[in-house]
Amino acid sequence: MNFFMSNRIKSQLRKIFWITVGWTLISIYQYFHVYSVMTYSGISVPGFDPILPLRSSFQVGILGGLMGGSGIVFVWERWLRTRNYGWALMQIFFSYTLVFLAVSIPVVFSYQSALLHLPVTHPEVRRVVLERFLSLSQLESYLFWLIVTLGTLIVLLVNDKYGPGVFKDFLLGKYFHPKREERIFMFLDLRSSTTIAERLGEQRYFNFIKDVFRHSTPAIQYSKGEIYQYVGDEIVISWKTGTGTENANCIRCFFEIQRILKEKAGYYQATYEEVPEFKAGLHYGYVMAGEIGVVKRDIAFSGDVLNTTARIQAKCNELGVNILFSKFLLDKLALPPNSFSPRKIGDMILRGKKQEVVLYTI
Repeated sequence: MNFFMSNRIKSQLRKIFWITVGWTLISIYQYFHVYSVMTYSGISVPGFDPILPLRSSFQVGILGGLMGGSGIVFVWERWLRTRNYGWALMQIFFSYTLVFLAVSIPVVFSYQSALLHLPVTHPEVRRVVLERFLSLSQLESYLFWLIVTLGTLIVLLVNDKYGPGVFKDFLLGKYFHPKREERIFMFLDLRSSTTIAERLGEQRYFNFIKDVFRHSTPAIQYSKGEIYQYVGDEIVISWKTGTGTENANCIRCFFEIQRILKEKAGYYQATYEEVPEFKAGLHYGYVMAGEIGVVKRDIAFSGDVLNTTARIQAKCNELGVNILFSKFLLDKLALPPNSFSPRKIGDMILRGKKQEVVLYTI
């Protein structure tokens, strides 16, 4: 299993785990809310065992989290990103109903069997379960968990929009006041973009860029990168220094993107008669990070490191290489054994800079 596949699976399993934890807590809260209302109202049910519904709440949360969470992470998120919203929502409602039944049926059978002290196959248990599924309380439960499911999807989509970890930083107000951070930046620029745009025309070129960005995103996500900006046909990616240097994530990201685009070469050749290829410049240093904007708020970075990274990337054509990075970054990288062999290009004066920068390629 390659490095990025491992990271991808870990990320997906982590999402399912936290969805399961969250939904289990919601299910338990439901139980305690109903139980507290009954207690406060003085409602007493002879022979009522509070452990039975509590156990059912655990079962609903865990089964629902595992099955619904898997549906969200592996299927529904992808539908919402790649399909028409109307079609995607209709399919989500349909598949949600199947998951709801798959969770509810065994839980309700188990609960009624324990409550009636009868085997699950007993006719009386089946009759009571059927009544339960035809009751308004089951419809209420269906709608409640539908809202929870859609809410979970929205949170994950918003988190994806801002990038992993950024949405959480927004909620916690981490960047409300500007702060100084050490970060790695990579400027990814599409080769021969002007020529491709002239040949394809506006609409086809837009679809071309859209496909390139869509296919490149998984490599960025699973190298733990944050997409800072899309600038025309360029992607600006950022890592906190520790994350970007770990296993040389920032370098691996570039080669994984190139690998994916080569893998999709048949699609691009058939659709656009062009196979995309990126060139990249990488550098690291200190930036000021903080929230900007009033109507459209965002987290912005400012500092010389961004200008230097852009200048490094601009040298790729001149030097005939696909990737360039500074010695400052190389000294920080934890290159795994037998992985990459950096080659020194030389000491370069970058446009607008007085001090030479030592550049390397791989």
